[in-house]
Amino acid sequence: MGKFRIFAEQNTKMNIFKHTILFFSLVLASISVKAEINIVDSVPNSSISLLICTPGSEIYELEGHAALRIIHPSYGDFIINWGLFDFNAPNFVYRFTKGETDYQAGAYPTDLFIKQYRNEGRGIIEIPVKLIPEQIEAVIALATDNLKPENRVYHYNYVYDNCSTRPLAIIQQASGDSLVTCFPDKFSDGQTFRSLMTYFHRNYPWYQFGIDLALGSGIDKKITSAEATFAPAMVADLIRNDSRFSEPVMILHETDGGPENPTPWYFTPLFVCWLLFTVSIIVTVVENRHTNLSRWFDRIYYLLVALAGMVLTFLIFVSIHEATSPNWLYLWLNPLALIVVIGTGINRLTPLVLLYQIVNFASLIALCIIAAIGIQSLNQAFYPLIIIDLLRSANYIYKNKICLLRKN
Repeated sequence: MGKFRIFAEQNTKMNIFKHTILFFSLVLASISVKAEINIVDSVPNSSISLLICTPGSEIYELEGHAALRIIHPSYGDFIINWGLFDFNAPNFVYRFTKGETDYQAGAYPTDLFIKQYRNEGRGIIEIPVKLIPEQIEAVIALATDNLKPENRVYHYNYVYDNCSTRPLAIIQQASGDSLVTCFPDKFSDGQTFRSLMTYFHRNYPWYQFGIDLALGSGIDKKITSAEATFAPAMVADLIRNDSRFSEPVMILHETDGGPENPTPWYFTPLFVCWLLFTVSIIVTVVENRHTNLSRWFDRIYYLLVALAGMVLTFLIFVSIHEATSPNWLYLWLNPLALIVVIGTGINRLTPLVLLYQIVNFASLIALCIIAAIGIQSLNQAFYPLIIIDLLRSANYIYKNKICLLRKN
């Protein structure tokens, strides 16, 4: 899957490979456009197949990758890949974060594609597509049209428009019929985008922790098996009952690829967050004897809350990523937490901090209700952090309301 390839493209080897790909893209794009003129004469000897690459060990490879393979009598054996981008483009990281994710379709020889995945130790599954000549003609025409300079750049969407959904959409359009899909036996109905992401990221809990922070309730709706094709690694199982696709064939066996070993339990977000919860209990118990300790704990904790809130502010109100808004975590993680960071220990700001904590406590309860009724699913590691917030908030409200009552 192409979304997180930005992290890998930074090394020299990948940059060389990227420019090689772009070179072949330009050459084959022009060849493909010319080929459209006499494409009918070559159709009987042409073939189409879907290539599914197994997941790799890097985070941008965890859901696999997909491409369309075309064998053409005049122009050879090449693939069309919708997962290309230029990492060196101006302001790439900012634009990627903002949601201005422009990806490109590119074509290059199948041998080069296979060599790349062989070097990475990953496997490739080929799924031949059984179409009549007119449909093969239409697939080739649509695919090569994607390679034209005015069409090759497209706005990438992680779950709706990516390297996996694009070739499948072309096959559907060319054959004039929707995909016949069903979930594999190991997946029950009622899956969501988030639940499938969690499955593929199970050995990378910190990565999923970040995704669950950044992406809101939009990825928690129940999806159809057709929508699950956003994950390339699932495609072969999802389309197994579609008569247009032949039995998958492993053309490149996996060697040392695949996700790494699971993160040790003592390094997982869940353990770390429960450890922090334990610290908060200790701080609360000894607070009367160690006032400075509790103040510094609150300042550090709410500073982290505020920083996370600033990130969410950007993702919700500036980014155009569809999945980042609405995000109900904003009830908890927002820049207003700076009130506690600045106001803790300053007597004249105590009423302001108290007002914040009253509103904060109510907001946290509302977030828990939202999670309980299924509007937005929360990462398990969020719960100890939310309990910490509830604990410190309730403690502050109780102590300072008592003090204010005594003064009055």
